[in-house]
Amino acid sequence: MMGIGIWMLVGAISVANIETPPYEVVHKEKDYEVRTYAPQIVAEVTMDGEYRDAMSGGFRTLADFIFGNNKNRSAGKAPQEIAMTAPVLERKTTSAKIAMTAPVLERMDRGETRVIAFVMPRQYTMDTIPTPNNPKVQLRQVPPKTYAVLRFSGWVGASKAEQKKMEFAKILDRDQLQTIGPPILAQYNPPWTPPFMRRNEILVELAPRPGLESLPTH
Repeated sequence: MMGIGIWMLVGAISVANIETPPYEVVHKEKDYEVRTYAPQIVAEVTMDGEYRDAMSGGFRTLADFIFGNNKNRSAGKAPQEIAMTAPVLERKTTSAKIAMTAPVLERMDRGETRVIAFVMPRQYTMDTIPTPNNPKVQLRQVPPKTYAVLRFSGWVGASKAEQKKMEFAKILDRDQLQTIGPPILAQYNPPWTPPFMRRNEILVELAPRPGLESLPTH
């Protein structure tokens, strides 16, 4: 029991002071909630391959950027370390690659890639955030958006991520909500966090709809 208690304590402490994007809950349903998010800057990298490899490779590349592989925008100053935030974001995208024939490359042949992203601390603007030295890392300003959000716990692998995305798509279709773009997987915790304490979310952008932001929370 003591070991479990220590495990839980470490899991809680590891995210206690981690910055997360601010949002406002504008509507709640039994299955999900609708949130509005303020503008934010993300650092992102596009990765080919299976879920685990893409997540691992993308995380390492982005961590390299925030831990100092960057150029300070103030002349003559050393590279700047950027504070780690949560969550880590993942979404699928489709590239325009020419199909290949080798069976081992079947998943990549279909042009499936994943974008892995970190949300940057709120203190930065596009004019002040350090510039990545690695050209694979791209900085992007994200405007205010409204998302439907499904929250769940546990460890997330490729199959669970896809299962949750499909389940949420059915729920949103049930409620006749018009969505924009692919679903986004957000993971808030480091690997050592106990599964029942882990915070995972699926975010799906909602198309603008008059009165959406004024829906009552219940």
